Amino acid sequence: MDETLKILYRDDWLVAIDKPSGLLVHRSEIDRHETRFAVQMLRDQIGQHVWPVHRLDRGTSGVLLFALNRDTLSAAGKIFEQNAVLKHYLAVVRGWPAETGVIDHALSRQLDEMERRPDTPAEAQSALTRFTRLATIELPIPVDRYPASRYALLRVLPETGRRHQIRRHLKHIAHPVIGDATHGKGVHNRMFAERYDCRRMLLMCEAMTLQHPVTGLALSLRAGLDEAFTRVIQAFGWQDALAS
Repeated sequence: MDETLKILYRDDWLVAIDKPSGLLVHRSEIDRHETRFAVQMLRDQIGQHVWPVHRLDRGTSGVLLFALNRDTLSAAGKIFEQNAVLKHYLAVVRGWPAETGVIDHALSRQLDEMERRPDTPAEAQSALTRFTRLATIELPIPVDRYPASRYALLRVLPETGRRHQIRRHLKHIAHPVIGDATHGKGVHNRMFAERYDCRRMLLMCEAMTLQHPVTGLALSLRAGLDEAFTRVIQAFGWQDALAS
């Protein structure tokens, strides 16, 4: 993997990168063997400390925003906490969901290894995700118990920011993200790896819009597809769907 991160935006207060799939945002006790983290790589690349404003799962690529000082981190964090950030994701999923849909399904709070475990289980948190189906395909490939396999390309808009929300919500409606080892199905993930040389989770944050926490101006950020994601899009003839 290239050690140089692609910078999408930078000013005196913020910097945004196009995070590659497979890269951790910061150090994790669960992945102790890892030595590469976006925080450390970006710090070394630009020569100053950075603080991640939000999360992207290890397997998810796309727009990742950092603050360049703690005051900006606090101000940007409040914007995210107020759900005042418009985020657009792309996902390739198993099956054919409805053309449009709203997933309104509460999710239990998931803590990371650094957070203190409560004495009593926390109540599920409200979570809302909207999606639009951009394209579909049926392949004459028997996977699992069916003689053919169906997949769809979705544009997904999470209106809340729960951990792993998109992955958990799409699993909830029985259309898990391809390449998701936790919430998906291994036979489909393996087929994409073998036939399309795609070994990543097919979920990316393609765009993010928010009010700049310091200047107050509208800030619009956009990331691109990597080689593996592009290979799938081209193999399925979905290029025009992304142009719309």
